[in-house]
Amino acid sequence: MKNILLLLVTIIMSAHSCQSVWASKKNEMMQKDIVQLVHQNDISGVVKALENGANVNTIDNAKRSLLLIATMGKQIEMAKVLIKYKADVNQQAENKDSAFLYAGASGQTELVQLFLNNGARFDIFNRYNGSALIPACERGHVETVRLLANTKNFPIDYVNRLGWTALMEAIVLGDGSIKYQQIVQILKEAGSRMDIPDHDGITPLQHAQAKGFKEIVAIIKS
Repeated sequence: MKNILLLLVTIIMSAHSCQSVWASKKNEMMQKDIVQLVHQNDISGVVKALENGANVNTIDNAKRSLLLIATMGKQIEMAKVLIKYKADVNQQAENKDSAFLYAGASGQTELVQLFLNNGARFDIFNRYNGSALIPACERGHVETVRLLANTKNFPIDYVNRLGWTALMEAIVLGDGSIKYQQIVQILKEAGSRMDIPDHDGITPLQHAQAKGFKEIVAIIKS
């Protein structure tokens, strides 16, 4: 009788173990499938997967979330679907990108607004320890800058690892053209400080003067 009981216990434990392994493999397959579906911009497929229990915050091998993948692909409708299923806009990848940070850096103003409306945090930073606004200024994304600079409580004068504010990046890495002039004007009107120096003690005004950006110099001085 004792041997029979031991055999039954062994069979039951083995069955539970097999179920656990199968569940784990099924979950892994589901994650791979939904990542692929997002890459393919297959909205109906993604919805079906989510309804069947797939995790909306699934990540790929680089720890990029589904929402970040959609943002990188400029898939606005996909992003809206993922947000509907409560995707985390602040989830960071291996390289520190999040959907919100990437949307700001790439000038996707509609997605930036969507993420602001759905819990975007201002205390999570990219690999340069910068905000969503700083690279938007660097790359000349005027409307994205306008939105972020005028968002309540956004850290408009935050200084990144390089020692640069959003204003500084617009000047040091910009070319002084109209879009950068507009960005400097937007920042100024939004209350950004014009006098925060870099790590070498050089101010935005001094950088603008050194680069011959007369229009920007005039904006800063006005």
